[in-house]
Amino acid sequence: MSNKLNHSMSLANPNANGVSVKQKIALAVGFLGLFILGLALFNTAFPNQGVFLTLSLVLIAAGVILFANDAYLTKLEGIKNDKVWFNSISSRGALGWLTGVGLTAFYIVLYFKAELLGLSGNGEANTGLIALFDPLSNLLSGRPASQWFVYGTLYTVAIIAFGYKFILKYRHNRYQQIRTVSVMFFQLGFAFLIPEFMARLNTSPDYNLPYYDLKSVWPLNYYLFDNWSIDGLLSSQNLGIGLLIFGVASIFIITPILTYKFGKRWYCSWVCGCGGLAETAGDSFRQLSSKKVSAWRLERWLIHTVLVFSVVMTIAMIYTYLGSDPNKYWLTRSTFLIAISVFLTLVFALVMIFKRKELGKDAKYGAIGYFVVIAALIGMHFSGTSNEIFLIKSSSLRSAYGLYIGSIFSGVIGTGFYPILGSRAWCRFGCPMAAILGFQQRLFSKFRITTNGGQCISCGNCSTYCEMGIDVRAYAQKGENIVRSSCVGCGICSAVCPRGVLKLENDSLNGRINPTEVLLGNDVDLMDYVNKK
Repeated sequence: MSNKLNHSMSLANPNANGVSVKQKIALAVGFLGLFILGLALFNTAFPNQGVFLTLSLVLIAAGVILFANDAYLTKLEGIKNDKVWFNSISSRGALGWLTGVGLTAFYIVLYFKAELLGLSGNGEANTGLIALFDPLSNLLSGRPASQWFVYGTLYTVAIIAFGYKFILKYRHNRYQQIRTVSVMFFQLGFAFLIPEFMARLNTSPDYNLPYYDLKSVWPLNYYLFDNWSIDGLLSSQNLGIGLLIFGVASIFIITPILTYKFGKRWYCSWVCGCGGLAETAGDSFRQLSSKKVSAWRLERWLIHTVLVFSVVMTIAMIYTYLGSDPNKYWLTRSTFLIAISVFLTLVFALVMIFKRKELGKDAKYGAIGYFVVIAALIGMHFSGTSNEIFLIKSSSLRSAYGLYIGSIFSGVIGTGFYPILGSRAWCRFGCPMAAILGFQQRLFSKFRITTNGGQCISCGNCSTYCEMGIDVRAYAQKGENIVRSSCVGCGICSAVCPRGVLKLENDSLNGRINPTEVLLGNDVDLMDYVNKK
């Protein structure tokens, strides 16, 4: 086996090898699986849909696995990010643009024209691609497939197959292997199988459980507080009430505690399905994330604007669900708005008192967001009716958020634009959950990435492969801890560093955020500095 290994560590790949014969066979196998799905789009009459669906999914996964085996097991363990700027698909070449256009077109059809995929309504049988997935859907949930089941199945297969590829690529790094297995587990179990099994409970008249990804936390699962969702959970006895309590506890208790201990990586890099797809299927595109200062400025404004929108929308939904008569409701609309106002004011005051210096000018932007939300609450109090907020139906506000943020931004742009904008465009610019976790991580988390500036050779690998657009090298050169709201703790910067400069740590809050000035040897007593550590 050792004689077959390519021992060259040159990033320029002096052998100039193209796609090997085994890789070509793997591509043929994978595309054959996709071809079966393509045939289903044209209503091909398969003799046994279950067999052909299984064959298709197995061929797709096998193609990825065979390709990964030949691409990585024939090389020594270590950094494997050579040739990314020479491959058309990973450097915004013709294949990259074609892939981006194809993914975007698929998402547009999935979200807005599902009938083109074969979705039927009014009790009629599905056709086309969706009909091919009916046997699997009936097996798991006891109901015909929908476009979301098709999407969830393909999504899960992609994370598992490309997760295997990712594990081989970074098999020299135990952290990468463990967190990849974690996202594969949560996607398969909590996002795909368990919700389908829950749907079977709805065959009982005592259950009306809403269908949703159990690991999604508000504001990602903004539909948790929809009227139909709350009614369904409350009507589903102890299980439904328990899920509602768990959803609320996740927001105010579980999430802050885990972020304090581990940073936002516990969710964004270990649990979240969006992050899971970005880290596995999107790994080839991570270097395309823009590192420009203008992109960073846009990121801060855009993601927090989405967060404010989601907060206002959610409050509006709950407000219209509640009543005004204290004799009928233990939580009235007025009490709810007062409670929210007090909570937000308390958070704002604590941040300003204890973290104002660390935030710097960012405190001003936080104050703007706070006053926008408070102004919206005052507007709700004076303009709210039984189903309207600001003379707009709350359901319309919710629909607008679901369309523009939940569909177009997170789906069409966030995933379809992988080959153009990089794999974390949604996480970086639009995800309100990432904004909340980033706020917590920046203020009180024990997580940081420590750097050893004396070892840094300024190769730039860390910055190149940071999917969140952080100039990691700038921190490493100064020996400064990396504490950024946008950092998802994926650890790739550390995995591709040839000198071991970067290390992911959970430590005390003391000395977590360093000054940005470069310290020269004559400016500091180095032994005194070391002893203080």
